[in-house]
Amino acid sequence: MPLTFEFDPPVDAGLRDGVLALWAAVTNAGGAVGFVPPVTPEDVRPEWVRHLTAMSEGRTRLLVGYDEDGAVAATAFVTLNTHRLMRHWVWLYTVMVHPARQRGGQGRELLAAAEKAVRGLDGVEAIRLTCRGGLGLERFYASCGYREVGRVPGAIRVADGDDRDDVTMLLPLDAGAPGPGRLN
Repeated sequence: MPLTFEFDPPVDAGLRDGVLALWAAVTNAGGAVGFVPPVTPEDVRPEWVRHLTAMSEGRTRLLVGYDEDGAVAATAFVTLNTHRLMRHWVWLYTVMVHPARQRGGQGRELLAAAEKAVRGLDGVEAIRLTCRGGLGLERFYASCGYREVGRVPGAIRVADGDDRDDVTMLLPLDAGAPGPGRLN
């Protein structure tokens, strides 16, 4: 079943609990969303609070995908640039689809919904995101139209002796946008 998306949903206890449960489930399934397993929703809560703070300050916006029962099944955080020379692009952070719904097209749905939401923001010409190397995420994002525009080898230390590349991906929103790495 397709997901139903909402940009800037009202934040209440149900949303909070849904996002925290999703974040823990994705992490514990090996997802690259800022933690290494095992985690509980309580372990993730401080990062959720940081996201909430950024949302309350107008720097970050939340996109949520709900399943047919109304449960949180996917999220992405859109972070606006505050630097006056970089306001023409946004960051996409903490892109998550519940492990039980992965490989069924919901990741593509989430990225399409994020693109649609960002296209509605005044003056935004591109979406950037980073992903952890070694998991095949670059291929997935590339299949959704993103291009690799940067890579820092070994920048992410998952564990002692397990360093991964930090990969930057870009999705220009204008068909006439410049090539990789050049946003005017």
